Amino acid sequence: MTMTADYEAKSEVDSLRDEIRRHDRLYHEMDSPEISDAEFDEMMRRLRALEAENPDLAADDSPSQTVGGAPSAGFAEVTHRRPMLSLGNAFDDEELLAWRRRTLDLLETDAFDMACELKYDGLAVALTYEGGRFVRGATRGDGAAGEDVTDNLRTVASIPKTLRSGGGGEGVPDILEVRGEIYFPKSKFEAFNAERRAKGLPTYVNPRNTAAGSLRQLDWRMTAERPLDIFVYSLGYSEGGAVPDTQWETLAFLKNLGFPVNPHNRLFADDASVLAWYRRWVERTSELDYDCDGMW
Repeated sequence: MTMTADYEAKSEVDSLRDEIRRHDRLYHEMDSPEISDAEFDEMMRRLRALEAENPDLAADDSPSQTVGGAPSAGFAEVTHRRPMLSLGNAFDDEELLAWRRRTLDLLETDAFDMACELKYDGLAVALTYEGGRFVRGATRGDGAAGEDVTDNLRTVASIPKTLRSGGGGEGVPDILEVRGEIYFPKSKFEAFNAERRAKGLPTYVNPRNTAAGSLRQLDWRMTAERPLDIFVYSLGYSEGGAVPDTQWETLAFLKNLGFPVNPHNRLFADDASVLAWYRRWVERTSELDYDCDGMW
């Protein structure tokens, strides 16, 4: 590579890192994004490609190596027992099929089932239960540590405060951390804005930012005024009890414990079914009462 090419690559990498950090802060810390998730993903994709092509430009503090924004100074910090990582992306059929081929090779098998879930656009949280009782809730933050928003999450009616089981926790792991996405249902968001408009108050721009801002209110009573909801989709950590081995079994396990689990989840054994399911929802996302920007 020529010196000019080296300089141009470094210049673009530096520019992308600055822009990604700025948009990260806008999204995670200020709840006021300026670009879509797809545009952000494309910037990150370009940065990772440049770093792969120019290993000498790699840096431990690059946004490609980190997740999300720093915890707010207004909340106590919670260190996640296991990092809350971001998702990898596939932008077309071939990238999905290439991921499946790599996974088949890694597992040394010729087939595996795929749990398909809608990717709802909200705020990621971790909920911790001890003895079957809700004791702590945190935002994702930078992936390693988030904000303690326990009191605010207690106001979300759909989050179970005690898990379903006999004897106040029997049959549930002693410590259980689950992960989910807080969202503001679109229908309730419209009604919420209409009520504010009638009172002469300023209205909010979109459900995602309003959900994030609502959850990060320093006064939990402000959060309680907003009809937030949640879908729970994975286990983060468990101790002192058995948990399922597969994602599909995990979703059933979470539902049985009393967590809201998305009803559109499906299990497929072949690529064609996955792609057909994806295309079906690309055309029908407007029917959902929450924002959806993909499939995981």
